[in-house]
Amino acid sequence: MKENGIFITFEGPDGAGKTTIINLVAKELPNVLLTREPGGIEIAEQIRRVILDKENTAMDPRTEALLYAAARRQHLIEKVKPALQEGKVVLCDRFVDSSLAYQGYARGLGMDEVYTINQFAIEELMPELTIYFDIEPELGMERINQNKGREVNRLDLEDLDFHHKVREGYHILLDRFPNRMIRIDASGKVDRVLKETLRIIKDRMSL
Repeated sequence: MKENGIFITFEGPDGAGKTTIINLVAKELPNVLLTREPGGIEIAEQIRRVILDKENTAMDPRTEALLYAAARRQHLIEKVKPALQEGKVVLCDRFVDSSLAYQGYARGLGMDEVYTINQFAIEELMPELTIYFDIEPELGMERINQNKGREVNRLDLEDLDFHHKVREGYHILLDRFPNRMIRIDASGKVDRVLKETLRIIKDRMSL
């Protein structure tokens, strides 16, 4: 399914700094819609609060995967697809790759199984470009602990082994989708990461 706009997603383990970068990128590009998952519109934000609530530690992994897919569907229909049809550059903080890495790989549900759930939600609408911000989990967690203003959610309560699995999952996806996903070393300074991100976007999309 091809739309008129450009769909670019940003992925990475917790603490990689992708949210910081995506907000800076949005200021540098024309005709941009900036959004996030889960969330972006009211129904999906309500689902986000359920998924990330620190009190919901009993949540089953399959329930978690289904809730992400449900939020994704509403977000696509209500916000992303209309923006693409208007010719906008849609920058989305996380998309289906997060479900594959977190629930599919780290939770052990299986990447193919989680992708099947999401195919129903996205109807084959995938990003033209995905920028993956790579970072060692230890450094990512250190950044999170130092950032007092950051939202602390249920996934932040997972142990370091879980976050290592998330990173392994992303690396599998990099091998699986080399034409769509591009890796950036996110351990450096913000200015360097931003410059590299903008170069990749402009080179790839001829903006």
